[in-house]
Amino acid sequence: MSLSFYSASVPVFKQFLTSLKDLLAKAEKFSQHKELDDAVLLQSRLYPDMFPLVRQVQIAADFAKSVSARLAGVDVPAYEDNEQTFAQLQQRLDKTLAFLDTLTAEQFANAADKEIVLRPGTAKEKRFTGTQYLAQYGLPQFYFHVTTSYALLRHNGVEIGKKDYMGQI
Repeated sequence: MSLSFYSASVPVFKQFLTSLKDLLAKAEKFSQHKELDDAVLLQSRLYPDMFPLVRQVQIAADFAKSVSARLAGVDVPAYEDNEQTFAQLQQRLDKTLAFLDTLTAEQFANAADKEIVLRPGTAKEKRFTGTQYLAQYGLPQFYFHVTTSYALLRHNGVEIGKKDYMGQI
């Protein structure tokens, strides 16, 4: 039995977005306990030229919805990228999880051979087969931003570990 594109994407995105929600909840409690302004964590960076936590979470949600949508052949939902609080990030993740729940395995039936074109007509245009898009671009990008979010929180003292990162399997 082969692994379906649906199984290799949607449940994975849901698992890690849910764990990201839990990480953010722990970060918010940590911030309250330490009497920090939420922006201290939300705007933290590992290095000055990297995106802050808030943007890392936004991008993780973006990859979960856009990769899934493109492979399923549906429109990618548009978000405004205006979140500034833990509650707003939680809402964004909830919205993304709700979108993922609308997708069915049948929509991914021809995903392997689909041509995925990013930034069409620009100097940054990239073309992928569905297989390349998921395995070599979408999942690595998603994991990078989830992992960086975890690393930012851990670096700032939030007491989280590997089990928190992995979430419920």
